[in-house]
Amino acid sequence: MGSTRYIMSMGELSRKDNSLCFRKDGKNVYIPIENTKEIYCMAEVSINSKLLDFLAQNHIVVHFFNYYEGYSGTFYPRNQYNSGKLIVKQVEAFQHSRLEIAKAFVSGIGTNLEELLYHYYKHKKEEVKPTIDWLRTAFLKQVNNAEDIPRLMAAEGEAWARFYADFKHFLPEDFVMNKRVKRPPDNPINAMISFGNSLLYTKTISAIYRTHLDQRISFLHEPSEGRFSLSLDISEAFKPVIVYRTIFELVNNRKIQVQKHFDKKVNYCLLNEEGRKIFIEAFEKRMDGVFEHSGLKRKVSYRTAIKLDCYKLIKHILEGKDFVPFSLKESR
Repeated sequence: MGSTRYIMSMGELSRKDNSLCFRKDGKNVYIPIENTKEIYCMAEVSINSKLLDFLAQNHIVVHFFNYYEGYSGTFYPRNQYNSGKLIVKQVEAFQHSRLEIAKAFVSGIGTNLEELLYHYYKHKKEEVKPTIDWLRTAFLKQVNNAEDIPRLMAAEGEAWARFYADFKHFLPEDFVMNKRVKRPPDNPINAMISFGNSLLYTKTISAIYRTHLDQRISFLHEPSEGRFSLSLDISEAFKPVIVYRTIFELVNNRKIQVQKHFDKKVNYCLLNEEGRKIFIEAFEKRMDGVFEHSGLKRKVSYRTAIKLDCYKLIKHILEGKDFVPFSLKESR
């Protein structure tokens, strides 16, 4: 899958000469270091300090996931792109124009939810029209008039709630959601949303790592200890584009099925191993999918589009240029 390597089984990851070696059930699988930029450990994987030093030398980010398919943490090599000037300016932007930048992120969510629903409206799903109309009018008004972050996040929350309520119009009945449940997810659609959001969040961590931005200084989400909150900000506008498009395609084309691809327990529901593999393959294909970028007049992948949003934010912070997150309208 290009520059991303996924480890789906329990085993031991170590350095072997100038490559990576994954040992499982007494057998070695070698992973070339060339072109590897990130590794996903989706099961219990043993590592040592010699390996971590090797990964750091090669600027490889490693993401760890827990039993519930949730994100646990990231091995993040020493940042190779430190910029004192940008950090100072990023803090100043947080102090003086946080609300303005946060509004841009939330507007981006609304734009892409609207575009995603419009696809179904064009395909004879007229029931989604009220949500589209609300996103174009009342939602934008709420965003523009929001006087603080809590009011802004309330508008965002309502947008997602209306979006979820429309699932019943274009998804099979066994994938319709009653409510969004995250930790742990309690039904198939929540399981896929949580898994997809975690994958996107980590992709954004990897993208920001290769810029001069500081992961800890965010605008929409509160900067906090224990998480890279700027990754939460930047990934928001891409959720409809990458996570939900992936889910809808898998479900409506019956590539993911409730009876075949989930483990259901009393209080939670998770993708099984086959389901995870199918989801990851579709997710990576979506990330690598290209579109004609209306602004750049050239083809760009969604993976690159995430990094471009990082650069747009840098331009806003350093030069005051308008920050407009990625829009599906750019890829028409």
